[in-house]
Parts: sequence; C-alpha cells; structure tokens
Amino acid sequence: MPTTIKTRSGRVLLVPNAQEDAQINQAAWSDPDAHPLTDAEWSQAQPLMRRGRPLGSGSKTQVTLRLDTDVLESFKATGAGWQTRINDALRSWHEQHA
Repeated sequence: MPTTIKTRSGRVLLVPNAQEDAQINQAAWSDPDAHPLTDAEWSQAQPLMRRGRPLGSGSKTQVTLRLDTDVLESFKATGAGWQTRINDALRSWHEQHA
C-alpha cells in the first residue's frame, strides 16, 4: 500500500513504496518510446521559458507619470504596445525640440 503525504494546502499525495517504484521504473524503461531521463540528462535540461516578466533591454528607466485621462485612453484604445507608442511620441517630440 502506498504511503500518503498531506501537503500544506490539504492535498493528499500517494507515494509508492519501493516495490511499486521498481515496477513503475521497469515499465518505463521497457517502453522504447518513453525512456525516463537519466541524472546526466536532467543536469543538461534547460527550462523552456523563464517565469515572470521578460528581462528588459536595460536601456529604459521605470517612472511614474501622470497623464490626462483622455490622452491615456486614446493610446490604450490602439491596443497592445500603447506604452511603446507613448515612448515613441515623446522621442519624436524631443527630437523636434532638442
């Protein structure tokens, strides 16, 4: 009979005993299409993607900026990338007035 472990969230996990674990491993190794990874293969594994926000370019500074509501809403109404479009508009103004 498998051992049970209760997690902090209240879930109950079944942990196989040594005999059941051996049977599971034997079945896995006998499947030619689905061999388990060895420790060496696991050490070479790379995550498919990072969790969280992607790294920035390093050339931008985060600021807090108050904008008129109608201006902000008009940029947001243009869809994804509205912050980049605000940056582009500010850059254009700066280039014309510098």
